[in-house]
Amino acid sequence: MYPRVSPHGMTRRARTGTPRSRPRASRSVRRRPSHIRQNLRLWQRQSAWYDRHFAGVLGGRQAMAWGGWRVPESRLHALGNPRGRDVLEVGCGGARWSLALEKKGARVVGLDLSPAQLAHASRLRRRAAARLGLVRGNAERLPFAPSSFDLVFADWGGFTFADPLRTVPEAARVLRAGGRLVFLTSSPFRVLSQYRNSERMTRRLLSDYFGMHRIEYPEEVNFQLPYGEWIRLFVESGFVVEALVEIQPGPKDRSRYWSASEEAWARHWPFESLWQVRKVSAERSTGGRRRAQRRAGIRSATRSTNHVG
Repeated sequence: MYPRVSPHGMTRRARTGTPRSRPRASRSVRRRPSHIRQNLRLWQRQSAWYDRHFAGVLGGRQAMAWGGWRVPESRLHALGNPRGRDVLEVGCGGARWSLALEKKGARVVGLDLSPAQLAHASRLRRRAAARLGLVRGNAERLPFAPSSFDLVFADWGGFTFADPLRTVPEAARVLRAGGRLVFLTSSPFRVLSQYRNSERMTRRLLSDYFGMHRIEYPEEVNFQLPYGEWIRLFVESGFVVEALVEIQPGPKDRSRYWSASEEAWARHWPFESLWQVRKVSAERSTGGRRRAQRRAGIRSATRSTNHVG
C-alpha cells in the first residue's frame, strides 16, 4: 500500500504526431478488471488532495527523483541519457517526471488511468508550454503499437497498481529491441512486514512469501512478486536484468511519504525496489512474452496475499 496515495497516475487522450516523434495510440481502453476499477476510484477521489499536498516534493529540482525519499536520478543514473528517445511514463500522475525529461530532450508520453490525474498533468503542460503527449490508458493494455518506445518507466505508478504478469509483457511489446524498462515499486520485504491497514512496520514476517501476488487493502489493490518470480517474468517477457537498486535511507534522510515507523524500518531492510531491465531482440522475446501472458491468465485465479492485522 502506498500510504496517503502513490506518487503517480495517468492521462486523457493521445496527441497527434508522426510515429517516430509521437507514438500513436492504437487500442481503446477495454473493460477493466475489478482492481483497475477500484484503484481508479481511489485516485479520482484523492487526486486533488495528493497533487496539492505533494506538489513541493514532486516538482522543481525533485521532479527527476525516485521514491519516497526522492533520490535524485542524477545520483542513480537509472534512465540513462534521455535525449532523442521515445519515452513512456506509466502512471504519470501530474507528469512532472515526464515534463522534466522533455526538457532533457526526450519525446515523452505520459499515460494514466485517472482523468483527474491527467487534468493536473494537462494544467502543468500548458504552464510549461510543453509538447508532452498525455494518454488515458490501462497499464495492463497499453494503447500503443508494438516497438513504439525506447524507454518505459514508472516511479511507483502503474507497476504498483496493476498486475505485473500483464504489465511487464505489455512493456516488452511496446519497447523496441534494446529498449529499457525501469520502475520503482515496493519491496517484497515491506509487504511481508507491514501490519494490515496500518503504516506500522514489524521485524516479524506477517504473511507468506511464496504465492505473493495480489495485495488487498481496504481502498486499493497493489501487486508484488517474490524475487524469483520477478526474474522469471522478466526473462519470459524477453528482458535481461541489468540492475536492482534497493534504496536505503541514511540516518538523517526524511520522507514526506512514509511514517516514522516505516522510515526507521527502511534503514535496516529493503523498502523500495528499483528494477532496471533491457529488452533483447524481438525474435527472442516473442515466445517468452506469450508464455508470460498465458501464465497471467492462470495466476489471475491464485489467492491474494493478506497481512495479519
